[in-house]
Amino acid sequence: MAPMVVALILGWWLVADSRAQQVPRPSLSLHPSQGVSLGGAVTLRCHLPQLAAWVELYQEGGWSYNKGKEKDQDAAEFSFVSTLQEHAGRYQCQYRVSESAEVSVKSDPVELVLTDLSYSPPSISLHPEQCVEMGTNITIRCRNKDYGAAFLLHKDGSSDPLQCQDFSERGTATFTLFGVTPADSGTYRCSYRPRGYPFISSPIGDSVTLEVTPTPAPPGAAGSSHGNLVVAVVGGCTAAFVFILVLIVFFLLAARRRRMRRDECPGASPKKPEAMEFQLCPQVPSSDSEGLSYLELQAVTPSTQPPSPPAAPQRSVIYTEVAVGGRH
Repeated sequence: MAPMVVALILGWWLVADSRAQQVPRPSLSLHPSQGVSLGGAVTLRCHLPQLAAWVELYQEGGWSYNKGKEKDQDAAEFSFVSTLQEHAGRYQCQYRVSESAEVSVKSDPVELVLTDLSYSPPSISLHPEQCVEMGTNITIRCRNKDYGAAFLLHKDGSSDPLQCQDFSERGTATFTLFGVTPADSGTYRCSYRPRGYPFISSPIGDSVTLEVTPTPAPPGAAGSSHGNLVVAVVGGCTAAFVFILVLIVFFLLAARRRRMRRDECPGASPKKPEAMEFQLCPQVPSSDSEGLSYLELQAVTPSTQPPSPPAAPQRSVIYTEVAVGGRH
């Protein structure tokens, strides 16, 4: 009988777990999200991804709060009008679907931390002070009066603490920022939580301001940078001049090549002046009545045309005066 009961319970648990995994998980938020003081009001809002018949709010190690859902709302609110120390803690919410008995899994937890103004705020110091160069290691020291606590380091503009240090019996905590950058510049503060009260906080104490400046350039770096710029400009101009010179030479050579090709074409060469050649004809000189002798010279006109078949030569006769016996 006992094994059958165990099997039934296990089967029911598996079915419920599988159904829970099929129902979307809700989410839980605090309003206001931080800085709630003892005696102040706070609201925990459970956001529902689908309609629910009822919603339940759980406090870890404490009470649970149920709320039925009658309207078509996408959230259920649980409010504490005047908070007490027992309200501080970690919370989750869960809901049941309206049309069935399916139950969702619990939401991710949120912490309700209450500020107790009866605790004195801690002091804070910064080493080195205020303005430092990038890459410096910074030490921030927080201190309360005379009792042990867990310390938290806060930076303005950040909702969550940057660092947390476990309980210190001496009431002092040291936080180190290694190799700071300009992003670490800002205002820092401390708070602490007394031993035995992890969800009760002291007021946030006074602030210190950290300013991180970029590391200055080594001497001569500016001159070196200027020299590199000059070298780069001169090199660019020289490259441009050489490129233009190469283009000019290329175009000149191309023009010369075209001119030479044009000169080599038939009929394109300039005509040379015709030369006159004279040849002595082997004829017997004749003389006239005045004692003048005549020789017959043959004029030949050179031609640049290719030789043609021989034709009957046409001779031109030119007479010249030749002296004979001292007489013309």
